[in-house]
Amino acid sequence: MPNATMTTRGFFDPNTWTISYVVWDPATRCAAIIDPVLDYDFKSGHTATASADDILAYISVHNLTVEWILETHAHADHLSAARYLQAQAGGRIAIGENIRTVQATFKKLYNLERGFLPDGSQFDHLFRDGETFKIGSIEVTAMLVPGHTPADMAYLMDGAVFVGDTLFMPDVGSARADFPGGCARQLYASMRRILALPADTVLYVCHDYPPSSRPAQWQTTVANQRARNIHVRDGVTEAEFVKMRTARDATLEVPTLILPAMQVNIRAGAMPPADDNGIAYLRIPINALPVAGMDQ
Repeated sequence: MPNATMTTRGFFDPNTWTISYVVWDPATRCAAIIDPVLDYDFKSGHTATASADDILAYISVHNLTVEWILETHAHADHLSAARYLQAQAGGRIAIGENIRTVQATFKKLYNLERGFLPDGSQFDHLFRDGETFKIGSIEVTAMLVPGHTPADMAYLMDGAVFVGDTLFMPDVGSARADFPGGCARQLYASMRRILALPADTVLYVCHDYPPSSRPAQWQTTVANQRARNIHVRDGVTEAEFVKMRTARDATLEVPTLILPAMQVNIRAGAMPPADDNGIAYLRIPINALPVAGMDQ
């Protein structure tokens, strides 16, 4: 069974169906924040920090030292609060090294300023597949799990994996694979890589889109996924999954926040440089995205 050295607290944001996490080591009180949300009102263009401030309050109550702010990928459904949290609590902002591919794609889409370099330098650290690091005394392995996007990473630690959008709860299934650089075949391989871990491995998902019959949940196991996941349980072949995922993705609308979110998230949660009037602007490319197809 997984040992009990790691403490995990999930923070559910009902506006974006996102779960952010604080993971910490009781022995050292060192912590990591995973996939934090910056509140954003699409109608007014205003940001707020209530969700991130809940995390800061938890960190303060437990007297934690933030060592890492980990992104599983550049999210299309919420803005990242990584920079805000770093300014308040410290820590290194990190993501998978394939973020460079995502940055290059979206720099072209947004026609971003010349000074924005798609080299990952906006982040403090870029993880390679299989790279290990520590949260206090807890050893963590970064796992490259592309498919939803080219840059998706999962974080394996202490008998648990924070899977990002690679898997959802068993009755919801899998993430879409039609974002730029996404690939249903890669997604299938990534999910099976995670499901090859020991059966009692705990999986923490980044989103839940629950049916009306249950509240939001975000913790499951490899065994439960292999037995019950509606898209990738044992016995579902790659060909069957790719056919299902491709057909489903073709019916999905563009995520509401993809256009503001991506140009912030590829900057590690920073806003674009302010114009000469002191105001930062988010760019909206007109008629550049397909109407259908482009997190559930």
